[in-house]
Amino acid sequence: MTSLETIFCGIRYENPFILAASPSTDHPDMIRRAFDRGWAGAVLKTTSVPGTPVPLKYPMISGLEYEGKRLLAMGNIDLISEHHADVVAERIQGLKKEFPQKVVVASVMGGKREDWQRLVGMLEEAGADAIECSFSCPQGTLGSKPGAMLGQDIRLVETVTSWVKKAAKRIPVVIKLTPQVSDIVDAALAVKRGGGDGVCASNTIPSLMGIDMKTLRPIPDVGGLSCYSGLSGPAIKPITLRVIAEIARNTGMQVTGTGGAMNWRDAVEFLLLGARNVQFCTAVMRYGFRIIEQLTDGLAVFMETHGFERVEEMTGHSLKYITTHDRLPNITKGFSRIDPKKCIRCGLCYVACRDGGHGAITMKKSRLPVVDREKCVGCGLCEAVCPVTGCIHIAF
Repeated sequence: MTSLETIFCGIRYENPFILAASPSTDHPDMIRRAFDRGWAGAVLKTTSVPGTPVPLKYPMISGLEYEGKRLLAMGNIDLISEHHADVVAERIQGLKKEFPQKVVVASVMGGKREDWQRLVGMLEEAGADAIECSFSCPQGTLGSKPGAMLGQDIRLVETVTSWVKKAAKRIPVVIKLTPQVSDIVDAALAVKRGGGDGVCASNTIPSLMGIDMKTLRPIPDVGGLSCYSGLSGPAIKPITLRVIAEIARNTGMQVTGTGGAMNWRDAVEFLLLGARNVQFCTAVMRYGFRIIEQLTDGLAVFMETHGFERVEEMTGHSLKYITTHDRLPNITKGFSRIDPKKCIRCGLCYVACRDGGHGAITMKKSRLPVVDREKCVGCGLCEAVCPVTGCIHIAF
């Protein structure tokens, strides 16, 4: 029988799908609805010590659109929760009493050692199952330079991880890293040296969402000014996949994956590259808590199809196929094969090959593209631009 249960940092999850720290986890009523739907756990929105100012600005959310397709990515200038650790502690107590089988993770951010350790003590005592530390948002002057992310300072990653770990008496500590570093493996190894139990890989990417063509002001426009946003959603999934794979291949650290997963297929990719579970944020904010049913159903069917009985059997399964460019095999030159039954005669493959490839595609009067096998090298450009799945593939 297929089981969706998984273990991360010693904690049992009924399925590998949890809510990431976000607006979706900033109120207990929202989390209750998510748990009733079937989510295995939730990382509460990042909190801070009482008295910490949280100057939220609105509008804080913007979307990336391309060729009429909405929300290829989402940008946010959101900060940590307005609710401080004393309020969050009460909420954790209530949620664990009502949902003892669900996993409730407290996300924290501090400005100095005393803050980090105080937060851990308060939230562990309240009944949190784990602590997730946000090292991937601006941390004031705690980093090596003002405004830098703590996660960008490898020395401090190790130091602050050790502070938090010393304060945690019984629950695991997970460090949320940023992909904005020269070597994510170095950052993960710093977590390991500091005693961290796991790594959250990873977080949003600092970005500028665009310029309004009417006002000529950057987006989002907050009273005539703007700032950089944290980019999330499907556009950053390839970056997250690499980060997960690098950490899993090179550190032995347990990984919870987040950043770009929108459906069960994305989640499967995270798992196959080494994640133990998958956190969702943008997908939930776009489609609602109801997507959990598609996630669990899709994963179950996938596992049955491929003969996996437990999620652990999938974890890291695809890592063995990753190597360096110089170790890739020298195979016989391939060529593009176009299925005339699926072709819609759009001409995109012809234009792409003519102006960006090897000029190997010509068009018949019927607008059916034809591949010249002598010119074609099998680069894959035509397959990438084709709007019809399965119409073009590279043959050898």
